[in-house]
Amino acid sequence: MDVLLLPFRLIYRGLVWFANSPRTLIVSYLLMIVVAGVIYGHVEKRSPADAVWWAVVTASTVGYGDISPVSWQGRTLAALLISTMVLLVIPLITAHFASQLIVDDDAFEHEEQEQLKADVRRMRALLEEIAVRQGIDLPDLPPERPVSGPGSAALPWARPGRSGRRQPPG
Repeated sequence: MDVLLLPFRLIYRGLVWFANSPRTLIVSYLLMIVVAGVIYGHVEKRSPADAVWWAVVTASTVGYGDISPVSWQGRTLAALLISTMVLLVIPLITAHFASQLIVDDDAFEHEEQEQLKADVRRMRALLEEIAVRQGIDLPDLPPERPVSGPGSAALPWARPGRSGRRQPPG
């Protein structure tokens, strides 16, 4: 089953990398406009300026209608350009900018998390030392479970639940 899902995981990782780079998004958008314009100009016998204008209008889904394809090749190119822009590029650009607006400034940095873990270990050691001096038996610690969530080393498909949040102790 994992072998069947591997291509989808690779595509997912590629899309995440692609979406997290505004430079890549902008360059790919411009490249799509230029390539579609060149192909359209060649197929429909239009000037480079008209072809690029058609690509911009078509990719933005404005569709003024001043320039439109008449050949099946031009219409196929238009369908591919519109579909790619509407289903992939525009949502990725929107998601990237939306994610920049939703930044949790209160989230712990990695160094802070490591410091908190070290403090808890130190407190546990002190508590055990005090318990030994007082003759108190401390309950055993539950087995350690790997931490999974945003920023953790756990792989996305190995994380419990869809949200990536830790599951409550069962």
